[in-house]
Amino acid sequence: MKPQKSDVLIIGGGIMGSASAFFLSRRGHSVTLLERDQIGQYASGVNFGNVRRQGRYLGQLQLANRSFALWKRLPELIDDDLEFIASGHMRVCYREDEIAELQAYAEAPEARELGLQILTGKALHTRFPFLGPEVKGGSYAPHDGHANPRLAAPAFARAARRLGARIEERIEVIEVQKVGGHFHVTTTDGQRFVAEQLLITAGAWAAKLAEQFGEPVPLEPNGPQMSVTEPVPYALPTVIGVFTKIKEEVIYFRQIPRGNIIIGGGNRCTPDMLNRRAFFKPESLLNQMRQMRRLLPGAEKLNIIRVWSGIESYTPDSLPVIGRSGAVDGLFYAFGFCGHGFQLGPGVGDVMAELISTGSTSTLISPFDIRRFTNPSAIEMPLSASLLNTGKLI
Repeated sequence: MKPQKSDVLIIGGGIMGSASAFFLSRRGHSVTLLERDQIGQYASGVNFGNVRRQGRYLGQLQLANRSFALWKRLPELIDDDLEFIASGHMRVCYREDEIAELQAYAEAPEARELGLQILTGKALHTRFPFLGPEVKGGSYAPHDGHANPRLAAPAFARAARRLGARIEERIEVIEVQKVGGHFHVTTTDGQRFVAEQLLITAGAWAAKLAEQFGEPVPLEPNGPQMSVTEPVPYALPTVIGVFTKIKEEVIYFRQIPRGNIIIGGGNRCTPDMLNRRAFFKPESLLNQMRQMRRLLPGAEKLNIIRVWSGIESYTPDSLPVIGRSGAVDGLFYAFGFCGHGFQLGPGVGDVMAELISTGSTSTLISPFDIRRFTNPSAIEMPLSASLLNTGKLI
């Protein structure tokens, strides 16, 4: 069978791969995207839907800001708004010492574009009277918001296809190698694809592909625990989440205009990677209801109409792998987003298209270099990620 050629081959059809296909096509590249199952099936389509910048690792905010600018232009770019609502985002805490951490983050120069407001005591409960009495303070981001993750990757894939990209679903890669100046990919049904450049955006499965090129990454798969309530009158536009170091206290919720309250947080599950299945644990729902009673008293009495999980990938330092390979020319990566990649999706796609097209990018991505795992002495290591890790960010 004659190999099918393109400028760029993308393996993985989540929001990172689909957005990259779109922005590469806008730059005039011929693009082929291969997805083993359905576009957006795993992490990209099952996450909470947070479009938030606050609380991120400070070195990631430049990328998050670039992505936020694209979120505001979605109807113009892809003919779909993905139900994005800039409703505001609130990180709350139960302890006085945590307020100081929120304040320090808000005062960081990198966070200046977020417009963060620290609220405590009476001012907090006057503005958000529904919060439980245990809540001591919070950081309000007026411009952040939420969107529908189920719509995102498919919408970018459709937009990429309209620009000429080839989007292939239910096609599994079995071998990837570089021969001469080209990447050769063989699939289980015997198809062969050839491209000058390869972008791996395969989520929890990306580490296996990177390892084939001598760049192993200690990637851990996890399944988020998500639930949704029956619809109730729409009264809670702001996304609310708890900033805490205690895993069981991690809870976040958002209400959509249809009235349902979407809840996430707490313990994760270990997915079945062989069968590509993740599970929701009953104890997760019990913990979510206990935590919702503290955060939003009365919410624990609502009927839960659906629960779900998915397959996300986590790195040891809670930072993604983004950028060029440290070992193979023409190879690029964007994976390992540790449960907080949804907001970054458009920005990552735009950055990867710029990097692949021009050889560089104007946006800071050096902290996410794959060589921090494969050859640490070759790069300047990223700043401490403590501001990201301590909040179990949402």
